[in-house]
Amino acid sequence: MPIFNKVRGLLKLDKTDIPLNNVGQENSKWELAVDITNIGVWEFDATINKVYFSESSKRIIGFENDTTFGSNVNDWNKRVHPDDREKYYKDYQDHLEGLKPIYINEHRVKCKDGTYKWILDKGKIIKWDDNGTPIRFLGTHIDITNLIENEIKISNTLNLVSKQNNRLKNFAHIVTHNLKQHASNFESLLKFHEESKSEKEKEDLLQYLKSLSASLTKTISNLHEIVSIQNHKPTAFKKLYLAEETDKILNMLNLVITENKATINNNINPKLFIYYNAIYLESIIQNLLTNAIKYKHPDRDPVATVSTIIKDEKLQVIVSDNGIGIDLEKYGDSIFGLYKTFHNNKDSEGVGLYLIKNQIETYGGKINVESTLNVGTTFTVTIPNKKSPV
Repeated sequence: MPIFNKVRGLLKLDKTDIPLNNVGQENSKWELAVDITNIGVWEFDATINKVYFSESSKRIIGFENDTTFGSNVNDWNKRVHPDDREKYYKDYQDHLEGLKPIYINEHRVKCKDGTYKWILDKGKIIKWDDNGTPIRFLGTHIDITNLIENEIKISNTLNLVSKQNNRLKNFAHIVTHNLKQHASNFESLLKFHEESKSEKEKEDLLQYLKSLSASLTKTISNLHEIVSIQNHKPTAFKKLYLAEETDKILNMLNLVITENKATINNNINPKLFIYYNAIYLESIIQNLLTNAIKYKHPDRDPVATVSTIIKDEKLQVIVSDNGIGIDLEKYGDSIFGLYKTFHNNKDSEGVGLYLIKNQIETYGGKINVESTLNVGTTFTVTIPNKKSPV
């Protein structure tokens, strides 16, 4: 219930004069009625610059039977939470200026014990002087703390459910998208094994199958680790040497690299390490390198380079290629959208970039893209290097 000393010159709303008891009189029937319902009543008389609070109003914030509370017109105003004051005063001012027929505001007010309660504050001008200046105001206080707290709990629950649902969808995409490459490699190797004519070729393919099997086992183990910690903490950080992790991915993609006559340059310093989620790092680099090969230029063999830069205490992983590129003027706003594709490649699903963007942003990172049609594309992944989750 904001009180202003200067109210002259304000828009006249109505000259209806509602007769009331004198300010401070506490034995009226209407006050007894609202006291029973625990609705507080406040009244302000601008002619004598005094404010009156009913016992119900004072009781809400712990000042019941306190005859001094209200002796200062700002006793309530100064207890309003700092974050709520601007709107508190604005809503009252809007009523004074005729922009709102009734003053209505929800704010937190500091109680006598130092805690805060949420108050639904309503009021209205009920009397003007002969010059049209508001001189009397009447309003109510209702404690809505339980209502607001329940709304916050519901909102938090909905946010939690939404986050868990997004994690579930993200995990499903990881499983399907990341394991698809392993399955494709197995199918190709088994086919080559059936078609091979020499025992030497079969033995080489068998060794590669064993290597691929070990890589798949590691991926499944990492996925299982994510599931096991999901209900305890949002991340599982490990000390990862980037060059070594990239070499593991290149080994897993060896068949695809060979079939497409691709060259992948791992220019990362072998001593460089970060604390990150292993399965997410695998997913990010694997997807970017797979795209570099998948979207190769028809007139040249694919070449991709993985490098790093330390900038502003953050690590940047840069993956660049010489592929067909992306028309950023046309697709720039949707390049990381789910199920968005930009080429006629029959294997395009529009999941990979969406997936890794969500994975990167989960840990406070970001991904940017630069691309020129028929020249190539560069993705820059910025990773905060932290030992614990953001």
